[in-house]
Amino acid sequence: MESSASSAIYNVLKHLHSVNRWIVLVLLILAIISAFQGWFGKKTYTGGDKKKALFALIFTHVQLLIGIILYFVSPIIKAGGGMKNAVWRFYAVEHFAMMILAVILITVGYAVAKRKTVDVSKFKTTAIFYVIALLIMLAGIPWPFLKGFGGYY
Repeated sequence: MESSASSAIYNVLKHLHSVNRWIVLVLLILAIISAFQGWFGKKTYTGGDKKKALFALIFTHVQLLIGIILYFVSPIIKAGGGMKNAVWRFYAVEHFAMMILAVILITVGYAVAKRKTVDVSKFKTTAIFYVIALLIMLAGIPWPFLKGFGGYY
């Protein structure tokens, strides 16, 4: 009975993680566009700009929390496989490390931008940190075209 319950929890979390990634992607892109427009347009940093960056930060943290829980209940991780097993290594090490690094960059970028006093500097900081984090996230996603990885977690 416990096995089917943990399997159901795993499936719910996996789907939630999958859906939330699209929300994270959209929010990051909106925050990045806003940051570049403000940076190059030398605009005033408004509450709306701050909210875009903040919502991207919040949903990214939610995604990380779901991912950490998935890490400990995932049948792939539980099965083991060692570093020679590409699928296990991807989920246990590469995906996990890249996503944590991306969340750290978003968190630091938001915190540093918040403390800036010049509006253009706020936009520039947000743009740089969020773009680097997004690129790392995109590199760490199990894309469907990656044989053995896509959609399998």
